[in-house]
Amino acid sequence: MAGALAQKVLLVDDEPDILELLKYNLEREGYQVSTATNGKDAIKNAKSVRPDLIVLDIMMPGMDGVEVCNQLRNMPDMKHTLITFLTARGEDYSQIAGFEAGADDYITKPVRPKVFVSKVKALLKRSGDRPMGQVLEANGIRVDLEKVLVYQEDREMQLPKKEFELLVLLMSKPGKVFKREEIYAQIWGNELFVGDRTIDVHIRKLREKIGEDKIKTVKGVGYKFDA
Repeated sequence: MAGALAQKVLLVDDEPDILELLKYNLEREGYQVSTATNGKDAIKNAKSVRPDLIVLDIMMPGMDGVEVCNQLRNMPDMKHTLITFLTARGEDYSQIAGFEAGADDYITKPVRPKVFVSKVKALLKRSGDRPMGQVLEANGIRVDLEKVLVYQEDREMQLPKKEFELLVLLMSKPGKVFKREEIYAQIWGNELFVGDRTIDVHIRKLREKIGEDKIKTVKGVGYKFDA
């Protein structure tokens, strides 16, 4: 990942010791790392650096991580940037608040450097594994994988990365019931620790955008895209 091909990570935390530790370990793996200690600088740096991944502390004075994430997701250039929260809060709050704001994942403090680096690698790898140059179309929804856009009739939508990947997975085989375990493995990876509400929050947000009738729940099993 040396040189211009190195993937870029923006670390945001109001604790300098944590920033320095995580920055050091990521740079050892060849990543380009920039840092910010508050929400305002995080947004400024994200605009200038255009990172592949933003690791965002949820508890910061002034503008907290949830508000930063909300503002970033409202920027067209940040719609598909990977965002994961770094938080010491309880699991339920972290997941619900983070995913509502448009985050892709969360990492719980305290975190061991080796575990942190492995999660960063997994997130970036899965993000780069999406097939390109294809168009999926079913039930009035068209997905352009190359442009990372979703079309419903004449309406064009840009979805956050994980919502987009979840829609692509379900639309890859309309009518097929994808088990929850399979969705976790395909979208988040077996090596990532995501909670029980992760899929539910993303499905609900997708339904709000493309229509309640497009994605069906199969109780006790999983979800399918209605063909």
